[in-house]
Amino acid sequence: LLSESDQASQIALPVPVAITQATYRSQWSSDRVLRGTAAWQIELTGERIRLMSLADFELPVISAAWQSPAERPAVLGLWQTNLLRQTRLTVEDEVTNGLAYYDYTFFAEVPRLHEAVADTLAQQSAHTDLDGANVDDYRQRPEIPPFLRIGSWIGGDRGGNPNITEHVLRATLAWHCGKVLGYYEDQLEKLEGELSLSSILVKTSPELKALAEEAVETSAHRDVEPYRRSISAIRAKLKATAAQLCPDGAKAGSRSRAPAAYQGPEAFQADLDIIHESLVDNGSGLLTEGRLRYLRRAAQCFGFHLAGLDLRQNSAIHGQVVAELFEAVRSGTNYAQLSEDERITLLTRELEEARPLKRHSWTYSNQTSHELAIFEASAEGHSRLGEKCITASIISNTESVSDVLELVVLLKEVGLVTPEGRCALDLVPLFETIPDLRNCVAIMDRLFSIPTYRRLLSSRGGIQEIMLGYSDSNKDGGYLTSGWELHKAETHLITLYERHRLRLRLFHGRGGAVGRGGGPSYQAIIDQPPGAVNGQIRMTEQGEIISSKFTNPKLGRRNLEIVVAATLEVSFGATRTLAARPSSADVGHDLLEDISARDLVYETDGFASYFWQSTVINEIATLNIGSRPASRKALGRIQDLRAIPWVFSWSQSRVMLPGWYGFDSAVSSWCEDNVAEGLNKLRMLYRTWPFFRT
Repeated sequence: LLSESDQASQIALPVPVAITQATYRSQWSSDRVLRGTAAWQIELTGERIRLMSLADFELPVISAAWQSPAERPAVLGLWQTNLLRQTRLTVEDEVTNGLAYYDYTFFAEVPRLHEAVADTLAQQSAHTDLDGANVDDYRQRPEIPPFLRIGSWIGGDRGGNPNITEHVLRATLAWHCGKVLGYYEDQLEKLEGELSLSSILVKTSPELKALAEEAVETSAHRDVEPYRRSISAIRAKLKATAAQLCPDGAKAGSRSRAPAAYQGPEAFQADLDIIHESLVDNGSGLLTEGRLRYLRRAAQCFGFHLAGLDLRQNSAIHGQVVAELFEAVRSGTNYAQLSEDERITLLTRELEEARPLKRHSWTYSNQTSHELAIFEASAEGHSRLGEKCITASIISNTESVSDVLELVVLLKEVGLVTPEGRCALDLVPLFETIPDLRNCVAIMDRLFSIPTYRRLLSSRGGIQEIMLGYSDSNKDGGYLTSGWELHKAETHLITLYERHRLRLRLFHGRGGAVGRGGGPSYQAIIDQPPGAVNGQIRMTEQGEIISSKFTNPKLGRRNLEIVVAATLEVSFGATRTLAARPSSADVGHDLLEDISARDLVYETDGFASYFWQSTVINEIATLNIGSRPASRKALGRIQDLRAIPWVFSWSQSRVMLPGWYGFDSAVSSWCEDNVAEGLNKLRMLYRTWPFFRT
């Protein structure tokens, strides 16, 4: 979920909040079980009882339900449904599963949350009470821009996943479009039934009359129902839009008098605004408070793209593709053998060239052809659905300046970056290991000093997004070291951005388990270092957490409110002031610097063999919990193992190494070295330092 802070600041609401659906690598329950336990409703003694999950079932409720003839089939069906999947998920399955949460929560609650904020602002202004249905009240309610936007990795995250192809990417964008257009059609059909106002009884605006004239409706019964005719015209244009943007999902219909498709979501929003303004201007403002209001807001939040898809690939793959491109046009370049300075010089010079680097008559490797096809499909998506359909390209395992510039060169090949310095999506380096976190400031400092790159940032509003990896840094260094290195990296990045006069947006790649950076979202945001949020934040929600947070609309609404509330609090400085907020250079430094799980995992002879033989990693790797393999490479190294099977394997063995290894040793060592005040000082840290407490 992502909002535009520069727009939001116009109403003093600087909240670009981003919650991104990450790939469903750890959701193994069958779809039937998820749907059944999430949405099952039981009629019991005249009162509706909603059962949210099997964990909520109580014996009296189940017994009573079993006695109900109407509910017995539902209970029996769930009990006799296979709990686990028997086949491995495809990417298409994951996309479909992700889209289900729009029906559960996002379509309803994202617009309602926006309007609740608008109402709260209105109540605190001079124009408050709407109970009197005064026309002026509807005009004077603050129009706040979208501050909450949903993103997704599903269908675009190809890091170590060979199943993500250009065909999958195109299909994902089409499914996104078809999903949101289908939602609009459903809401418009219901709205058409509600706005049965007669022109004999009410006046309408000239714009509404003109819109009504566009209707294909020929029934004489509708001649005096201008609002219904207007909605009919909108529905017809929306169907034409669906046929144009996602033909596979569009319903076939009559081509006679077929209206022109919308050229973009703004035109659709404008037609909805015509209905809204006509109702307000002619004494029917109260009718704008229900379905129409939320539909207008949904159109602003979801557009025709539904969600901003992120691309992601490992920096090593980008480097290999760029090396092959250079070798094809300039044999003997030997890009892989160049020093970092030589790479930066070559890449920067290439960005200023107008001609393409790719040779159209050349036969490239499958990997290079595949990567270029992905970027070409992305450019097509931008052309068809607008830039919001794909908002970022993430560089996994970023270790150098050239890792970022390589992506820029590849994007230039398809027109997403121009020689004039325009960039159509965010370039996001991902720092995920302990060494990378320690080097990220130096890397970004040098990157910001390159004029060519600075022009690209200027085209993105002076914002440079950076993603921080919690899972891999934990696997790399342990929970304590990971948290400390992340905190230090954020603190130093804030100082760097201030010096370069750029705006920092942090993307937190958190998982659900403690060993993957999990924990209460509110506390995690509130306890960020000063300046780390500053009105905008992005966070991932992983598959095993999405279902628990967003399957039920009430719980989903609360979880969305928590993230927005925390971002507002920390951005406005409304959080409590703590007397002592130690810097990374003083109190507690030795405690957090000395203990690292890296010594155990990577520097202890025989540890890898112990891990593979004593845990259930081989069984975890064969579970049908996602489309991606358990390891990024088929080498059997711990470094290449994904964080989720790493955490699950230890958890199933009842060894909490990913969560708390090193903590007891660190505390004990600290207290031994500081006998007089050790424990008291740790207690002081807990009371006064948000980072340490979290």
